[in-house]
Amino acid sequence: MSHHWLDAGDAAVVAELIRDEQTESIHHGVVAVVDREGTLLLERGNAEAIVYPRSTLKPVQAIALLETGLELSPLELTLSTASHCGSRRHRDAVAHFLEAHGFSESALGCPEDWPLGPAERAELAAEGGTPSRLAMNCSGKHAGFLAACSHSGWRTEDYLSLGHPLQQAIVDTITRYADEPPALSSTDGCGAPLHALSLRGLARAIARVSTAETEHEQRLVSAVRANAWAIDGEGRDNTVTIETLGGIAKIGAEGLVVIGTPDGVAVAVKILDGSMRATSLVALGALESVGAISARDAASLSARVAHPVMGGDHIIGGLKVRI
Repeated sequence: MSHHWLDAGDAAVVAELIRDEQTESIHHGVVAVVDREGTLLLERGNAEAIVYPRSTLKPVQAIALLETGLELSPLELTLSTASHCGSRRHRDAVAHFLEAHGFSESALGCPEDWPLGPAERAELAAEGGTPSRLAMNCSGKHAGFLAACSHSGWRTEDYLSLGHPLQQAIVDTITRYADEPPALSSTDGCGAPLHALSLRGLARAIARVSTAETEHEQRLVSAVRANAWAIDGEGRDNTVTIETLGGIAKIGAEGLVVIGTPDGVAVAVKILDGSMRATSLVALGALESVGAISARDAASLSARVAHPVMGGDHIIGGLKVRI
């Protein structure tokens, strides 16, 4: 099967930065919105183009953990899905997660890192702290990987190897949920295998998770709703989106975001140059345009995740979505 990797010709204009009513910058990207059956409701650019989904696949990876028979608390399950900001609350929660399943921080295969959140990073530095594996935004996912290995009797020393039973189980789950096999596999920034999909396939996978028809999906969606702070951080894009819409929301590095509504409509967005600035706004605009979320919720959330254009102390513009 041939695969077409995303290039500039696949993208459309999805947002413009407006300063004093003039376009200052333009964001190109690809958008796919699907319903619970996977039917394409909206497409901007070429949604069949292949991308690296990065952390937007974490909800599907979390389903794979549950499919091993692993029992996780709602908070542990949410942390397994998280790209957390690295607050003390997050670091303590991941440490407890590891301890509950017989591990310590040293077992984590993710690299040492500063917290993802600027405020959390500054706070840790001011305290004399240093980068750590717990602070790395994917530490919860890695804790979930280790817990699944322990439960299943699998070795842990090479749990990030693509040939490891856990990683092969994850590939199988991704294939079933996306309704397509990964086009290729690489390595994510946290050291875990990274599986390329079409943007439409990614949206299909998130729609199936957010529909919550199976017990595993219900457990995941319920856990994330109850612990929205853990998946991202207080006041951050994914957290406020989940708190408002009640579904799944997940960022991914290099300009990616997915949002799945409780009705099973899901959007996947990839900004071509990897910028994160427009991702959530474009996703919300796409969901509103197909009637999946109300204009009121779209406006409220957009105001919370937007980055205004400043002229000194005054707001003189912002991002305008082009869907």
